[in-house]
Amino acid sequence: MDWEITKSPSYSILKVKLNPGEEVSSEPGAMVLMKGSVSIKTHTGGVASALKRAIAGGESLFINTYRAQGPSEVWLAPSIPGDISYLELENSSYIVQDFGYLAHQGDVRLTTAWKGFRGMFAGGGGLVWLKLEGQGGVWVNAFGGIEKYRLGPGDRVIIDNFHIVALESGMSWHVRKFGGMKSFLLGGEGIVVDISGPGEIFVQTRSMSAFTAAIRRLIK
Repeated sequence: MDWEITKSPSYSILKVKLNPGEEVSSEPGAMVLMKGSVSIKTHTGGVASALKRAIAGGESLFINTYRAQGPSEVWLAPSIPGDISYLELENSSYIVQDFGYLAHQGDVRLTTAWKGFRGMFAGGGGLVWLKLEGQGGVWVNAFGGIEKYRLGPGDRVIIDNFHIVALESGMSWHVRKFGGMKSFLLGGEGIVVDISGPGEIFVQTRSMSAFTAAIRRLIK
């Protein structure tokens, strides 16, 4: 399998070239182009994937798996403008925001790592985090560009929830409201995450929640 990401960081697209017998799976609606002999299997991806979509109030309980019958090519793209990054899972596992999952290859298990504050904020579909582990890799997408930030042992950062794309699952993290009640309601931050190292964090440069709030102000 060969793959490349083009048109980064604003309008990234994932182009996967498959040899016979190889396959790639993606979220619904991600397919842009197919070339060659490809069979498509639409399935739940296991109980974990179904749980993910049901908890998030998402569009579908299904994922699509594309299996090459001969030399083939599949292009995949997220529904929002932004970057795409690849997370290798062979030596580590990751916690990923629900909106950040685009596709995966290999023997990857998706389970629900955390869920809460459902429906509290517009633009995010509640807070649903997934744990991805196994052998293979996962492509994650962001709203805006993706910045990688590595924490050393004992390092600590505070990140707005809607700016987190993924983090290594071995890191210590805690979800809480921003400041006191006045800051929480009026400070514009809402929910933040305390994260302690060591490990790597993937942060998106834009917030879907802030973007939808700006759009609402313009259409009133």
